Amino acid sequence: MYAKTFRKGTHPPGNKEKTAALPIEVLPAPNKVVLPLSQHIGAPAQPLVSVGDEVAPGQRIGEAQGMVSAALHASIGGKITAIEERPHPAGKMLPAIVIENTGGQELSPVPEVNPGRPLEEITGEEIKELMRAGGLVGMGGAAFPTHVKYYPPAGKKIEYVILNGAECEPYLTSDHRLMLERPGAVLYGLKAMMKAAGAERGYIGVELNKVDVIKVLQEETRGDATIEIVPLQVKYPQGEE
Repeated sequence: MYAKTFRKGTHPPGNKEKTAALPIEVLPAPNKVVLPLSQHIGAPAQPLVSVGDEVAPGQRIGEAQGMVSAALHASIGGKITAIEERPHPAGKMLPAIVIENTGGQELSPVPEVNPGRPLEEITGEEIKELMRAGGLVGMGGAAFPTHVKYYPPAGKKIEYVILNGAECEPYLTSDHRLMLERPGAVLYGLKAMMKAAGAERGYIGVELNKVDVIKVLQEETRGDATIEIVPLQVKYPQGEE
């Protein structure tokens, strides 16, 4: 199988054997969560709740402030016990919302981020608004709000959307399992991003050490001329970061 690659790079030991064949598991909800209002580059979210409020899992508890900002949602159901400054990964004290778990962890569809309609019936602008309302941010160090990336400069067009399924980093297998177990969800997300971007083509790059994933995705996209699965040589660095 021909695989695309780039010049140089290296191939450190993968050490993926212990988890590559293990299915995805849902962790139990913690007794308490501390959710910083700054989980992204740009303006912090503004609290929509007060101390003593009861919140449901997935409920929006922080509103984006401005274009480069992101909404915040409750990861567990429970009671708001504090809105105060807490230690932040940035190395300083920043405002955060503290939720104590009171049970009722079943996630239910939130209308603002779950349209409940087929993708064919949703416009690109609606998808961008869903990204904004959902608080989606990039997984890089800046955690850049995702919806902003779908507004290119005037006169510029987004031609392609590329999903990075390389996962070349040692030990990591979460992307591998996600693509293998939930290919339909991955492809749905790609098609939604293509629609939001106005892109006509989508690509998913997957390293050759994930032959099972390549096979599954190729089967899922058979007959779809808009999406191509691209095998990549096993090499570092070409992961999502």
